[in-house]
Amino acid sequence: MKLAAIDIGSNAMRLLLCHVYLNNNNEPAFKKADLIRVPIRLGEDSFLLGRISPRKQELFFKAMQAFKNLMDIHGAVDYRACATSAMRDASNGPEIIEYIKKEIGLTIEIVDGKTEANIIYSNHVEEHLDKNQSYLYIDIGGGSTELTLFSKNKVVLSQSFNIGTIRLLHNQVDKQYWNFFKDWIKANTKSYKPLTAIGSGGNINKLFKMTNRKPGKSVPYSKVKYLYDLLSNYSYEERMKVFEMNPDRADVIVPATRIVLAVMKAANIENMIVPQIGLSDGLIHQLYEKHKDKVTASVV
Repeated sequence: MKLAAIDIGSNAMRLLLCHVYLNNNNEPAFKKADLIRVPIRLGEDSFLLGRISPRKQELFFKAMQAFKNLMDIHGAVDYRACATSAMRDASNGPEIIEYIKKEIGLTIEIVDGKTEANIIYSNHVEEHLDKNQSYLYIDIGGGSTELTLFSKNKVVLSQSFNIGTIRLLHNQVDKQYWNFFKDWIKANTKSYKPLTAIGSGGNINKLFKMTNRKPGKSVPYSKVKYLYDLLSNYSYEERMKVFEMNPDRADVIVPATRIVLAVMKAANIENMIVPQIGLSDGLIHQLYEKHKDKVTASVV
């Protein structure tokens, strides 16, 4: 069975197409068939203007038409499309979503921060970790950062903050809110020690690749700090050239690393695990739960 997930973020939009089947142990297996990413940056309009401009509405519409065509070509049996922080903040967000549904037939949900955190947590990475330990799940997007604290395989709490890479890049996070963010982390994690971070999002995935560590290996706070200092010493143009970054990654990688450091320091976390998953993967897992009675053993 093939399922599809659309993640409409503040920095980029992603379409994930995934084969879902039962393996030899009769357990669900997820194999990515395709992942398409387009850096439209709705957040630049939403956070600075309060609405999505006509130009970005046009690009958004074209991207959704292309995604729907690809889902049809791949034969996806079901999909779920979710829009996050940029569309939550845009005054014309609901109007745009309604237009896309009418013209393309694509249903998009504008999800709140708590729902976004729950979708990300649906990946259930914790099932493969030490069940007696505590973890802080950190997902950094262009418009928001979602934190989920879980201990002994159970969610303790989750919270969404309007602190993201696009907001920081354009100085849209004031000092008072930034301090509130750090104080909240300190207050809510002090009883869970030792604590390990689990990082997700495109920027954290890029940081992990820059460490040259093997999958499954953790990244220490000191290494994240080293990368922050290193990246900060290069200009936007130099980061694209030296580290072979895309233009839409080279400018947000520094604010993303700043957020990671702030969370790890506030929670007194020494190490971060990076499973290289995100919102779209969580959507696929939720769709599987909906269709699991129809999933049969197969060879992919």
